[in-house]
Amino acid sequence: MLSKFINALKKTRNSLTTNIRSILSGKTKLDDETLEELEEILIRSDIGVDTSLKLLKKLQTAVKKADTLEEGKLVEILKNEISGVLSSEEGVLKKNLNGPTVVLFVGVNGTGKTTSIAKLAHKLLQNNQKILLAACDTFRAAAIEQLEIWSKRLGLNLIKYHHGADPSAVAFDAAEAALARNIDYLLIDTAGRLHTKVNLMEELKKIKSTIQKKIPDAPHEILLVLDAVTGQNGLIQAKEFKKAVELTGVILTKLDGTAKGGIALSIKQELEIPIKYVGVGETLEDLQEFSSQEFATALFE
Repeated sequence: MLSKFINALKKTRNSLTTNIRSILSGKTKLDDETLEELEEILIRSDIGVDTSLKLLKKLQTAVKKADTLEEGKLVEILKNEISGVLSSEEGVLKKNLNGPTVVLFVGVNGTGKTTSIAKLAHKLLQNNQKILLAACDTFRAAAIEQLEIWSKRLGLNLIKYHHGADPSAVAFDAAEAALARNIDYLLIDTAGRLHTKVNLMEELKKIKSTIQKKIPDAPHEILLVLDAVTGQNGLIQAKEFKKAVELTGVILTKLDGTAKGGIALSIKQELEIPIKYVGVGETLEDLQEFSSQEFATALFE
């Protein structure tokens, strides 16, 4: 898994670690100019202003205690602090012991939501779990077709209606089918809702309440799928979705395509939402359970 993170974070590492080492090289003290340069690098990597300032404050404290400045030691401190910020229920998908575990996927169009559903289904299948898919994105015919293609490739059943059907009706039938078929995990796709559209956010709430008519404690997970390439715009999306539904985790996709992987820190620090999975490539095997320690290590390899 570490090698996957190392490859995925190559662009972020080149823009972050290389520049940090360059700034600290030959320095004998952590002066204001050095701190400003470090802050600029951290923010440029999408770590965010608040999180960057907190990291630098801890760095200053460590330097004062040691009364010296060693490049290797400072990099190690940053790595440990980043790992600490991200540490949470990483990679832990909840399991309902009293029936189907319902996982609701939300997010705007183009984040890789449907593909992430397929990748998670593939991962669960490796653990001999019974999976059912539900196509509640009825606003786009292409979305239903895409999920149907994945269901056939994975050998899974799919609950779907026609284009334009009521998403809540699909969700209700899917929950009913999951109970009847003794399913372990029901994975539900939803429309790529624009986070600024109040009526679409209300539809998400309706889907959630409809599922609860059949499975009272569902959904057990509401995973927001974010495209790492969008950077701080992803943070804005996360804030809006958190207002509408009770997010339990984030899937960060396309981590291998950006130099701004620091968005993971912003999400966790500012929203207190754990990163549960990250997309580090295009194959079915490239959805990895998130590890804060390995993420931090990969940033500074």
